[in-house]
Amino acid sequence: MRRRELLSLLGGTAAAWPLAARAQKPNMPVIGYISGATFNFMREYVNAFHQGLGNSGYIEDINVLVQYRWAEGHNDRLAGLIAELVQRRVDIIAVGGSTPGALAAKAATHTIPIVFLVGTDPVEVGLVTSLAKPGGNLTGITILNVELIAKCLELMQNLMPPDTRTAVLLNPANTLQIKFERQTLQAAERSLGVRPMILNASNPREIEVAFEAMVETGVHALVVSGEYFFLTQRDLLVALAARHRIPTIYAYAEFTEAGGLMSYGTDNFDAHRRVGANTGRVLKGELPANLPVQQITKVEMEINLKTADTLGIKFPLAMLGRADKVIE
Repeated sequence: MRRRELLSLLGGTAAAWPLAARAQKPNMPVIGYISGATFNFMREYVNAFHQGLGNSGYIEDINVLVQYRWAEGHNDRLAGLIAELVQRRVDIIAVGGSTPGALAAKAATHTIPIVFLVGTDPVEVGLVTSLAKPGGNLTGITILNVELIAKCLELMQNLMPPDTRTAVLLNPANTLQIKFERQTLQAAERSLGVRPMILNASNPREIEVAFEAMVETGVHALVVSGEYFFLTQRDLLVALAARHRIPTIYAYAEFTEAGGLMSYGTDNFDAHRRVGANTGRVLKGELPANLPVQQITKVEMEINLKTADTLGIKFPLAMLGRADKVIE
């Protein structure tokens, strides 16, 4: 059974997730779940969240209720949606993969516990005092994300001919993440001796424009940022890379499984499971201030040889040997 099918089976309450409000049962804790993405996109990740929550002894509609809010790709809606959850006096807020969402939650309440998932350094962006002792009302999970963009650039450089012009696609709407990504890329430029073309996109049309710009300027390789917006545009990105025959490396395995050429990053499903587990721990009485922020540092590389064949790309044996998964 595939991982996604298993997670779907675990999410038996999926049909109820989009509902804005539920009938609250007496003495049952309420989780406020906020995401910057859409319900349809987050369905599998929320299944993973429920699995982690279940491992802590909490099952939705049995001994816990969940209020869901979806920003649907509009970060400017996050503050208002979180304000609704605060007004409803939820017992805890879980932020599903969004640095802007975590920051908005922190700004909205100093008393309601918050469990976040972010791909930036939570200390550096001001979410917690330290990873070991977060302090305040927040704790959560951090995945390697910004740090990996330089490695993705290096992998693409190793795969393609030396004179290949490479671009990097960033999301300017996430001002904090793009700041750190640019710093990381500047350091990579010095160490690798390359200067990629920087392209920006924060909506589907801008992604299409970015690919048009690559074709016009002779770019023949692409690195896509791990910023969550691009994950929500997985199918569009994979389709455009195929249409324009641009070898592309992504930050998540979901891209490779959808037909992308290559990915290098952490396991999103594991991260969301851990958010669910930590949410359960806080509901049982552990204080976020004393619950260390968990760092997911395991990185996996996946290669899609079917896509490589269509692009006429031959992966070096050394790179194939390093891959955690090869799709043939």
